[in-house]
Order: sequence, then C-alpha cells, then structure tokens
Amino acid sequence: MAPLVAQYKLAPQPFIPVNRAAGAGAQAFIYMIERAGDPHQILITLDNLFFTPLNQELKMGDGTRFEWRDLTPIARLLLDNFILWVPADAPYKTLAEFERAAKAAPRGSIKMAGTGSRQEDEIIMVLLEQAWGVDFTYVPFAGGGAVAAALVGKQVEFTVNNPLEAVGHWEGGRVRPLAIFAARRVPIAKWKDIPTMREAGTPIDYQMLRGVFGTPNMPTAAAVFYQTMFRQLLETPEMEKFIADGGFDKAYLAGADLVRWLEQKDAAVKVLMQKAGWIK
Repeated sequence: MAPLVAQYKLAPQPFIPVNRAAGAGAQAFIYMIERAGDPHQILITLDNLFFTPLNQELKMGDGTRFEWRDLTPIARLLLDNFILWVPADAPYKTLAEFERAAKAAPRGSIKMAGTGSRQEDEIIMVLLEQAWGVDFTYVPFAGGGAVAAALVGKQVEFTVNNPLEAVGHWEGGRVRPLAIFAARRVPIAKWKDIPTMREAGTPIDYQMLRGVFGTPNMPTAAAVFYQTMFRQLLETPEMEKFIADGGFDKAYLAGADLVRWLEQKDAAVKVLMQKAGWIK
C-alpha cells in the first residue's frame, strides 16, 4: 500500500513499512505502546490484535495489561477469508467426503498446517474438530507461504490458507478448495464457485480483520486524516485488483461502528479460545 500512497499523492510524506512480526505481533504492539500520542506511527494488524494479548501478558506504561482498546482504532479495511484446501489428487472432492474421511481416520492421524500457534488457523481447526467430533494434529509454520508449500509437498492433509496464499498452487493444479469459511460466497469470478461451509453442511464462519490502528491517545485530527486516506486508497484500481485476486471482502468501517464491531469480534474470539481450552 505504501507505493500507492505515494503514487496517488494521498499523504504529504512517504510511508515506510516496517515488519515487526515477532511474538505474533507482540513486538509491534509494544512499539506502539511506547509511542503513545505519536501521530506519525500506525499499525496494520490482523486478528492477532485479539489473540496475542490473551496469549501473552503485555504491559502498558502504567503497569496495566495491554488490550486492543489501548490503541486508537482508525479503520477496518478488509476481511480475510479462509478456505479449506486439500491436495489436488486427494481422494475427497467435496467437504462432505472429507468429513467422512476425517471421522473414519484414527484420531490425530490427519494433520493440518497453519501459521503460528493459538491463532486464527488453529482456532478454525478446533472449530472443525468440535463440529465433526474428530481430532486433528496441528503443525505450525512461520507463514502462509510455508503452510501452502507443506500441503503441496504432502506433509499435511489439509490447510485453511487464505485465498491469496494458495491461489498460485490452485491455478497450477496442485491444490483443491473444498469450502470457504465465510457467510456468503466471494462474488468474484475466480472464487464464486467455492461453496461456503454452511452450504457444504458445516455451519462455521470465520473471517479475519485487516485493520489500521494508531498509537494510544493519537490526536483525533491524525486519526481522521488516516481514515480519509485509507478510504481513498481502497478505491484505487490497484487495490480493487488486489482485493479481487486475493478473495478479500472490502469492508471499510470507522468511528463508532468500528468500535462496536471490534467489541463483538473481541467477545467472539474470547468465546472461541475458551472453547478451545486456551483461556479460562
């Protein structure tokens, strides 16, 4: 996005992306905490905004435990979708066939690769386990590309990669999508024929935040500037293509509506983590 900001002159200064991925985003959250009030620092984050503060105890300057409410919510940009992928030559061609195979297999014998631990991929696996009454084995990898490669290499039986991470392997005939974890199909030619989990018989939905946050106590004028900038950015042809190619849902939200959505998402994540036995 940074090159597009410069190309369309959406900001008076260039944006410099810095990846602070350590600790499932913990390093990035600490960086933002330490720069409270700074109008020139923003964070683009995923659902680790909810998972990481529950999995790790991060401290604010006053000693209280960090949570997403300590940051300044700016905008929700997109919602990431997740797809259940299997190797292209797998014997199951539908979700129902995969479910039957999972139920017939010895517990733990079917492996799923995912990014990190106790985050989105693993929680989706737990939801499947609970819905079908099965046990899978979770195999964590450092990133979505490695996860997709593990499926292609037959190290695991399935993944829930987001579309962008697996589309190249799908177009190359190496993987097959069985269903998408969204409330509705992605209405774009490349993705529209993939059924939702509900359509395929398993009522599970899960989408992931791609949102922008400011430092704690960021000046209101700065937050409003970023809201306007990112709304304009989403309307560029390049972003429209990125959204279509990656099977994302464009889902801009800001202000009080965003805060309400974040509260609902936070509550839902806590329930999921409790069901998984990760928190009390």
